[in-house]
Amino acid sequence: MPHVPLSRLLLAVGAAAALAGCGTVHNTIRDGADEHVILRGNDAVAYFTQGEPVKGDPGIQAAYDGDTYRFASDANRKQFEQDPKKYAPAYAGFCASGAPYALKANIGADVFEVYQGRLYLVGSERSKVNFMMDADKNIAVGDRYWEEETKEVPYRWQNFKRYTFKVPGYKTDAELDAEYFKRYRKLPPGAPPLKN
Repeated sequence: MPHVPLSRLLLAVGAAAALAGCGTVHNTIRDGADEHVILRGNDAVAYFTQGEPVKGDPGIQAAYDGDTYRFASDANRKQFEQDPKKYAPAYAGFCASGAPYALKANIGADVFEVYQGRLYLVGSERSKVNFMMDADKNIAVGDRYWEEETKEVPYRWQNFKRYTFKVPGYKTDAELDAEYFKRYRKLPPGAPPLKN
């Protein structure tokens, strides 16, 4: 195990105490009388059937895994209730591109990918193409961290921990952009120019 300077360790312990209990364990919002609204109120089924985010109606809801799901129609709600696990977003709606680094990025719900029958949310088109560049590997690693480390941890604490103590194989956005450029001879959408 690498040596960690005492000052860094004390900072981490102090931050842990300050951040304990901060943030949610799922990427949810409070909206009106509803707490724990997932997908920013978007219809989970519509990502699969319409291929786009569609706002759900607060009057058409279902509960799953402690979260409130909203739907654009009763038909979508019924479809969801037949197999909620199929429609629930991976990593409880946190950014899929952070999952292989044991991060829980609290993002919106408009940029997404349905891959092998599973819904993945990402923070930007740039993050999406970089995540999909090695999707199977990223999902396998992300799923392992989710089950072994991140699933039940509030996102602020988890992110502080993993930005302070990065996982093996951690790559910055710039490193991922460079890898994407090497493979495809172009930059991901929204990426700044490469530095020499």
